Amino acid sequence: MPRPVQYNTNVKPVEIPEGYSGEGFMATSLDKFVGLGRKNSLWPLPFATSCCGIEFMATMGANYDLARFGSERMGFTPRQCDMLLVAGTIAKKMGPILRQVYLQMAEPRWVIAIGACACTGGIFDSYPVLQGIDQVIPVDVYVSGCPPRPEAILDGVMRLQDIVQNESMRRRNSPQYKALMAEYGIQ
Repeated sequence: MPRPVQYNTNVKPVEIPEGYSGEGFMATSLDKFVGLGRKNSLWPLPFATSCCGIEFMATMGANYDLARFGSERMGFTPRQCDMLLVAGTIAKKMGPILRQVYLQMAEPRWVIAIGACACTGGIFDSYPVLQGIDQVIPVDVYVSGCPPRPEAILDGVMRLQDIVQNESMRRRNSPQYKALMAEYGIQ
């Protein structure tokens, strides 16, 4: 006996950016149009080192399905990705490697720190553990938990989508952004 097909009726379509619309046309600003495209096509690069990586794998699975947020294509080369997902404990020796991966990513690029270890060093308050990845690269969204649930990771991705959608195309050329990158020694 076949099972009846159930459809998710809670799905909302993408909101149209503010602008002028009429019969057969839509006019909006280029920033809003590009922001909408960027928001729904983030290409993630996983940098998973421990238990938070397992939770991230669950987020990519069928039950939670990160693909419905436009992050379906998992990239394993930094040159093709624009969203870095750092999940797990980062040793101080891995700091320069993480920074190199960040620098090789396509611009504009965004970072999500997943789990207590990536955010603050977690329970490992010791010499070899980096006490937060924001010591080597700038972080856009922090997802707390040890390890965080897949729902929390999805919430972090959705928060990053809000940041991406509302970011001006000129922000990366602003003096404030250049000063932030100079703090990290990135030119």
